[in-house]
Amino acid sequence: MSTEFAGYRRGSNEYRRLLIAMFAAGLATFAQLYSPQPLLPAIAEDLGVSADTAALTMSCATAGLALCTLLWASVADHFGRVRTMTVAVLGATCFGLLTPWVSHYPLMLLLRTVEGAFLGGVAGLAVAVIVSEAHPSVRAAATGLYISGTSIGGLAGRIIAGPLSEVMSWRLSMFAVSVVGALAAVLFITLIPASHDRQRTPGASTESSGVGSAPGFFHKIKGLLTDMQVLALFFAGFALMGALVSIYNYIGFKLQAPPYFLSPTLIAFLFLMYLFGTVSSGAASRLTGRHGLKPVFLASCLLMAAGTLLTLAGPLPVVVLGLAVLTTGFFAAHAIASGWVGLLSLDAKTQATALYNSFYYTGSALVGWATGLLYTAAGWSGTALACTGLLLVSALFSALALGKKAG
Repeated sequence: MSTEFAGYRRGSNEYRRLLIAMFAAGLATFAQLYSPQPLLPAIAEDLGVSADTAALTMSCATAGLALCTLLWASVADHFGRVRTMTVAVLGATCFGLLTPWVSHYPLMLLLRTVEGAFLGGVAGLAVAVIVSEAHPSVRAAATGLYISGTSIGGLAGRIIAGPLSEVMSWRLSMFAVSVVGALAAVLFITLIPASHDRQRTPGASTESSGVGSAPGFFHKIKGLLTDMQVLALFFAGFALMGALVSIYNYIGFKLQAPPYFLSPTLIAFLFLMYLFGTVSSGAASRLTGRHGLKPVFLASCLLMAAGTLLTLAGPLPVVVLGLAVLTTGFFAAHAIASGWVGLLSLDAKTQATALYNSFYYTGSALVGWATGLLYTAAGWSGTALACTGLLLVSALFSALALGKKAG
């Protein structure tokens, strides 16, 4: 008699393969997604376009990711998570290698959107794959390693592309990062163990599936979007990510201009500020145990707003300090908000997480582009003040909507 699969355990060969494969998937996804960010000034100069138009290179990819996260969950429900994630990795890799060589900019943006849509299949399914394949005793560790892969991938994409742009074209720099992503994708496809998740068959019950029946799915979505506490956290994700991407999209334009004249390499290394997030997200978790979710979350949002205001200063050390402060506040607030959504939506946790990610990446796409219009019209002050205002509005909404019991 066969026994039900309980998940790969620590020490097994399959568990080690799963860990390496998921780390590689996170690296491949986020290296490709964020590689254009330090290249935006070079793209704008080479193509003769404004900062907001250059930023569409980022916004189109994150828009594709945001729009397709729920779709990939539905596809995986029918065909299996590992199989679907493999298709997503292959699709993203192919478009990532092709996109930099498209000379017609509108077509390039279309391909970046499609690339982002495929990347959404990786970002949206990775944790679900870990849950279905790893033993409960090691799921947290496996998820943590995947998240480390996403963090290192996003950082590597920027750190590789920025300095390379000083010795080669921005197109070659993007392609180089895509090659790294392709190697990581091959590692994922080669090492990922055979799937044990149960895909839906025609006529089968959908109660245990990730998405479930259509009426039940849309009922849960409606419930989430009419819950003011959950909606406040969705908007927080939108505002937090929108502000962060805006600052890092356009800070390069500010710092390459007088009186700073920083090189693309030095600007790329500003993304090392993301390492502050590794510390602040863990510290936030400890502080919430002592002071509660709501006070620490609101303090983190206000810390990010304060850091954004510091970037308005003239002296470069103060600007860099502002980046460190706002990045610290962002990762603390995001860590709390993303976990809090699940606590408030125990009967619709899958849908709540997917919707939070959709709002999060929609903020990246929409706000990250719109603040570029302000940069073109009013300079850095327009971008920084708009981001600060958005963060303060979100913090006020959260302060009013999130109840004491929730925190």
